[in-house]
Amino acid sequence: MGIAARRRLATRTILLDRSLEALPLFRLSDSADDSAITYAPPSGGRWRVLPNPGDRLPGTFDQDVYIELWRRYHEAGAPSDGVITFTLHAFLRSIGRRADGRTYEQLRSALARLQHTTLDSLGVYYDAASRAPVNTRLTILTAVSIERRRVADRDQLTLFPTLTASEPGEAMVTLAPLPRANVACGHVAVLSAPQYQALSSPVARRLYRLLEVAREEGNLTWRVALAQLAEQLPLAQRYPSHLQRVLQPAHEMLVAAGLLRDAAVRQHRREWFVDYVLAARMP
Repeated sequence: MGIAARRRLATRTILLDRSLEALPLFRLSDSADDSAITYAPPSGGRWRVLPNPGDRLPGTFDQDVYIELWRRYHEAGAPSDGVITFTLHAFLRSIGRRADGRTYEQLRSALARLQHTTLDSLGVYYDAASRAPVNTRLTILTAVSIERRRVADRDQLTLFPTLTASEPGEAMVTLAPLPRANVACGHVAVLSAPQYQALSSPVARRLYRLLEVAREEGNLTWRVALAQLAEQLPLAQRYPSHLQRVLQPAHEMLVAAGLLRDAAVRQHRREWFVDYVLAARMP
């Protein structure tokens, strides 16, 4: 395989920390909700997502930023210091967003949230190096630096119709050590960048991430209690009928995309479950 072919393959593949992918992190809306996410998995322990004081929890835009950061980290050859650099303009175009003053500010805010939102594990986050769940606190990013272009460079921007004079320059971010170590140990969930980007629903995108955890754990079918799934995604709805209305369009989208063969919500005695049948992974 040539260098160009390997680069294209790397660009299409995203390796994510399977421990984080199994846990709730992003609100599936961009509301101003600043209350903590709390999740108690069936295996025990407690997981909390704590917003930075004065800020909201990470939401749907932040989810897309998180995925693109990991794609770029992998494309860059998984640098040992976890540092990746990019222009805000190129980053926004990569995630299918228009680059303008509003989206630049959205991206700066998202990077700040990923740096300052605290993830608190009490025996839940799995550390692949120690092969055990650990008590720890971490963030997605440990450092974020955004430098505006030099004045001389900004003067040249008017020569290029795709850029604007307000384009704010380059970002340098550092991905946190624990998730990078898990990926290095092979404790991963694998996404296809084109398939992720083709899903227009934030709920479908989050379900895709979660279903790939089940696949990596050796499951081609996965039964999960509806209430647990709601907490794991997470969804704000709690009544089964409301949850089904939210999940059904996402299920249909995942089936149409070839990522699921089937998804069915069923009641067994007094409890509701979702049964998933995963499709074969596309080459």
